[in-house]
Amino acid sequence: MTKRILLSFAALCLASAVSAQYAWQEGADPGKWQPGKDIHYKVEMQGSMSSGKTPLWLNANKYGLSSLEENNGYLRMQAIRPLSTDSARRWALGYGLDLVAPVHYTSHVVVQQAFAELRWLHGTLTVGAKEWPMELKNNALSSGSQALGINARPVPQVRLALPQYWTLPFANRWLHLKGHIAYGRLTDQNWQHDFTQKQSKYADDVLLHTKAGYLMIGNPDRFCPWSLELGLEMATIFGGTAYRPDGNGKMSPVHNGSGLKDYLKAFVPGDADTPELGSDYQNAEGDILGAWVARFNYEADSWKLGVYADKYFEDHSSMLQLDYDGYGTGDEWNVKKRHHFFLYDFKDWLLGVELNLRNGTWLKDIVVEYLYTKYQSGPLYHDHTAGRPEHISGKDDYYNHYIFPGWQHWGQAMGNPLYRSPIYNTDGTLTFQNTRFTAFHLGFDGQPTDVLSYRVLASWQEGLGTYEHPYTKKHHNASFMIEARYALPRQWNVKAAYGMDFGHILGHNRGAQITISKSGIFNL
Repeated sequence: MTKRILLSFAALCLASAVSAQYAWQEGADPGKWQPGKDIHYKVEMQGSMSSGKTPLWLNANKYGLSSLEENNGYLRMQAIRPLSTDSARRWALGYGLDLVAPVHYTSHVVVQQAFAELRWLHGTLTVGAKEWPMELKNNALSSGSQALGINARPVPQVRLALPQYWTLPFANRWLHLKGHIAYGRLTDQNWQHDFTQKQSKYADDVLLHTKAGYLMIGNPDRFCPWSLELGLEMATIFGGTAYRPDGNGKMSPVHNGSGLKDYLKAFVPGDADTPELGSDYQNAEGDILGAWVARFNYEADSWKLGVYADKYFEDHSSMLQLDYDGYGTGDEWNVKKRHHFFLYDFKDWLLGVELNLRNGTWLKDIVVEYLYTKYQSGPLYHDHTAGRPEHISGKDDYYNHYIFPGWQHWGQAMGNPLYRSPIYNTDGTLTFQNTRFTAFHLGFDGQPTDVLSYRVLASWQEGLGTYEHPYTKKHHNASFMIEARYALPRQWNVKAAYGMDFGHILGHNRGAQITISKSGIFNL
């Protein structure tokens, strides 16, 4: 009997299919095309008041639209026509403009989003700056992705994507694929000049390449209650001109390549950085980083569970966990002589669990995460030498780079904000000063009534600094935020939040934040 039930269950899973993502797949009548129809608008005002800096969870994971100043705020106006408006068509047009007039921010005017995009069948092409959500994580409750996060301002780019899972035409509809490829340019060089006063490392005209691919196994939209998602996220900062202190009180320029070859090297890592050309040590061109991500989902009638992992890497040692270590000695110190490899420890993970209670009111979603970043391929030397044949590429120095300002944009980490962002630095350096740490994070939310909802974020962190500049003793930090949202008639909303930081990593901060917004839809 049990065997028969299992066989029936497997047959249902095999026969199931991901539900249609667009109305055109179901033969909907597209009607007359109206490019000015269903434009979503939002007007928002926000004010923050703090003692010390703005607490972490009042400013983090807001796509860089935040400030550390004690008193800050903004007036925001956006109008966006989403691609979903043309869901009944095989092609779709979307566009948006999102402008911010801030007070006590890093800019006097912020163009948060400005983009146009086209969809043909399942593929999309986007040109401009747009806020892209994290994959495989709860964007409201997670501490953030380690590679492609939501903590920094959007980067203007050209992006080609499969934004929703597309069912591959084989394997009985068990396999589904999505992903993107993008090239863009960072916009913070003037801010870098002001922040560093051109006395420490900075870079101009820097380019960015990102790519990601995700494979889903299973069919959770039908009868099969489980699914497995596997993905690879990668990014490269390259091109432009970097400036580094030369030791004589001046800044030495490093002219990085920005030609077609360099775009290709950003896509397929290779070649070498400008200072390494012609030397015995050549690492791949640009600041290359990424993460292996995975998530297992199980859906029951009244609850849904997700278990996920985010394995960050800075180079091949932490990406593949394996490094060649068979060089010769003497005159053959840089010659591969034998088949020998070094296996790195499987450390440096973000591990998380998300539970969704479908019928929950006071408690609806719960996220628990654990981060460990202390290993970084170990504390050993980076390359072998004539007198040291062992090749163990340690000290990866996450989020930092010896040429570029690192994995940041406008001072905020482009990954997880628990890596202490350079905007916190008081010495004018664009470096991440606490990248080796362990942390625990908790997030939960609820909606007690139709008009009232809330969320809570809390994190605890123990940091060691970096390998190059370790703290003299362990530093700790705890951050907390509670936020309540009340929905008023005519799509008015009021949101109030209170947050606190305690410890030596971010300092002792406390503050409140209030946001008032009005949203709706209009037609041109």
